[in-house]
Amino acid sequence: MAQERPACALEPELVQRLLLSCREAKKSAYCPYSHFPVGAALLTRDGRIFSGCNIENVCYPMGVCAERTAIQKAISEGHREFRAIAISSDLQDDFISPCGACRQVMREFGTNWAVYMTKPDGTYVVRTVLELLPAPFGSLGPQKIQ
Repeated sequence: MAQERPACALEPELVQRLLLSCREAKKSAYCPYSHFPVGAALLTRDGRIFSGCNIENVCYPMGVCAERTAIQKAISEGHREFRAIAISSDLQDDFISPCGACRQVMREFGTNWAVYMTKPDGTYVVRTVLELLPAPFGSLGPQKIQ
C-alpha cells in the first residue's frame, strides 16, 4: 500500500488502527459549507489514539481542521509526544494533505513523526512532518527557545 516508508513509519497493525480511526472520525465532521468531511487520528508516543474531525463555522476563520482538533484533544489530555497522524477525506484524485496551518501546528511538536495521507480506496503515502514543512515559521519549537 505505502509508496515510501520513512524511519518513523509504524508497524502495519498500527497503521491499520490509525486508518480506521481517521475514517471513523470523518463521520463526525461538521462541514455544512464545504461539504468536505475530514477525519484525523493521532498516535501518541505511549500508544493512545486521539481522533478529530473538521468543524466549520459560517465565519470561515473560526473553523478548525481535523488534524488540529486531534492535536488539541491530545494536548488537553497531557500528551505532547507524537508518533504519527493519519488523515482521511472523500478526495478521490489525490491524497489528502494537511494545510499549512496544520503543518505548522504539527511542527511545534517535532519533525520526525509520520503523516499518513490517504485516499478513500485505502491507499496512502507517508511523509515526516519535516518533509511537509522543512522551513517552519518562528523557532524550532519551545525546547529550542533561549
